[in-house]
Amino acid sequence: MHWNSYDTVRRTKCMFINKMTSQVYTILSKVHSDRNVYPSAGVLFVHVLEREYFKGEFPPYPKPGEISNDPITFNTNLMGYPDRPGWLRYIQRTPYSDGVLYGSPTIENVGKPTIIEITAYNRRTFETARHNLIINIMSAEGSADCSSHWPGTANCVQWDLGSAEPADAADFPLPYQAEFFIKNMNVEEMLASEVLGDFLGAVKNVWQPERLNAINITSALDRGGRVPLPINDMKEGVYVMVGADVPFSSCLREVENPQNQLRCSQEMEPVITCDKKFRTQFNIDWCKISLVDKTKQVSTYQEVIRGEGILPDGGEYKPPSDTLKSRDYYSDFLITLAVPSAVALVLFLILAYIMCCRREGVEKRNMQTPDIQLVHHSAIQKSTKELREMSKNREIAWPLSTLPVFHPVTGEIIPPLHTDSFDNTSMPLMQTQQ
Repeated sequence: MHWNSYDTVRRTKCMFINKMTSQVYTILSKVHSDRNVYPSAGVLFVHVLEREYFKGEFPPYPKPGEISNDPITFNTNLMGYPDRPGWLRYIQRTPYSDGVLYGSPTIENVGKPTIIEITAYNRRTFETARHNLIINIMSAEGSADCSSHWPGTANCVQWDLGSAEPADAADFPLPYQAEFFIKNMNVEEMLASEVLGDFLGAVKNVWQPERLNAINITSALDRGGRVPLPINDMKEGVYVMVGADVPFSSCLREVENPQNQLRCSQEMEPVITCDKKFRTQFNIDWCKISLVDKTKQVSTYQEVIRGEGILPDGGEYKPPSDTLKSRDYYSDFLITLAVPSAVALVLFLILAYIMCCRREGVEKRNMQTPDIQLVHHSAIQKSTKELREMSKNREIAWPLSTLPVFHPVTGEIIPPLHTDSFDNTSMPLMQTQQ
């Protein structure tokens, strides 16, 4: 399809002069007319922004047969706001890949036009091009139309398999919903029309519903998953929720068997008979499958009664009187300081009595000590004193305790080297040397 209303509304030229090279760079900003799409509430909506289309908007315009591979990124936001609506997500893996808008519109947004500003940035020339995408969310009974879109955004897809006739309002949202976790896919790979179509076809063969919708797609990283290591072509994983109008098949119910639940608790793969229908292309973690039967859910919604927003009258405010009596805090101050001070003083006196008045003294200790122990202690003190005195002068004679008693050759007793005039304090330490 082609975009016939390709008219330029505004072109702004900003010129910047580079003082170093004296070159002039021109940055163009283009704003084009709005486009409309009509997705349905509760059905997955996918809108692809292809780089090939936007390449032609950035000069120098490529000639026929000329290849241009400038890095292009996209910024999407709700008009007048810095981000997109809560139900709409955007992903672009690299500046050299296409961007994808996807999400599942909610019933609350039906009838409210959602204007999304799409700004394309050429990262080489810093030029921009802007488009406005008007998303008109239709009710479930209205037919969806994604035919009005730009060239280069041909993958505006609304996934609804089944009857070609519009469904009644009672059929939406579909009462039976199943969420699969696919381990070998990234979200942008799963959003491709061929891959998503193959998956829904496999689910339809297993479930056999009359109507089958892709409700939502979520990356495992948005559910708290970890970024995979860049080895062995590992994928992030993606959650795909589908809805149908018939109860779950026996194959999908097999995951609820006690044997399979036990295997899942032991981190083992459950035995699912229909897994072979997915295994060729999709590696499904059956332990993480979620089956929701909305026909058995009891609604807990309570209608909120909104008031006028005015608080009940509590009477006139009466401030304190100016004739309040002054309060004397002197007694409180004394009590606050006196009581802790008195307790601290008593504890100090008790500690002083124990440390000073209850000492036994050296004399009492010696009276209770045996004599032999006192002699040993005195001998040790004398030896210690002698060693300390010798350490002051290294040239004096060695103590008798360190000299040999017998001659090493003749074996005769060697007399002491000290003369009789030597200081009596240098007494021999051994009685055999006297």
